[in-house]
Amino acid sequence: MAQRGYAVKDMLVLASLIRAINLGGRNRIRMQELREIHEQLSCADVQTYLQSGNVVFRAANPKLEELASQIEGAIHDRLSFRPAVILRTAADLRRVVERNPFADEPGISPNRLLVYFLAGEVRGQILAQAGKSFRGPEVIRPGKRELYIYFPDGMGRSKLSLGAIEKLLGTSGTGRNWNTVVKLLEAAEKLERSHYAAEREIAQKKR
Repeated sequence: MAQRGYAVKDMLVLASLIRAINLGGRNRIRMQELREIHEQLSCADVQTYLQSGNVVFRAANPKLEELASQIEGAIHDRLSFRPAVILRTAADLRRVVERNPFADEPGISPNRLLVYFLAGEVRGQILAQAGKSFRGPEVIRPGKRELYIYFPDGMGRSKLSLGAIEKLLGTSGTGRNWNTVVKLLEAAEKLERSHYAAEREIAQKKR
């Protein structure tokens, strides 16, 4: 359902990536609560994926930074903690998948590939530096507003400090493994397809 006062064609498909919730019993939030919080902010067609804070929805002509702040504030008002929220459009997710720098490399395991979505803009030179500043088996490659990090020995055994990377870059972020990123893109594109179907239906009724 579209937001009141807005046509479906005016709405943008987005994904909320909530940082550091439901980890080790801290910052607990049920996915039903997360859906309700987005709906209270006039988001439409809200759906969640997994328990790690992934929400796909539509919003009308949003200012992304403002909307992210509103979601953070609404979580704080309801649950008394304020996790960082990073928003990406369906087009952003599509770009992340299409430009995967490991796509053509043999032997890459999707569950060992992490996309680290960054909250702020970072100059390309600094992003590139992140991949050269840490020793270890991990391979770090820069994207536009994200890092692609491959953990050949698995994430659980890695000594790579994401906090140190954030300090170098001067911005925070949140990571999602490759399988989750692909699933989020699939959900976002499904909403986009329903958007185009609704547009066609409206156009046909006007004839």
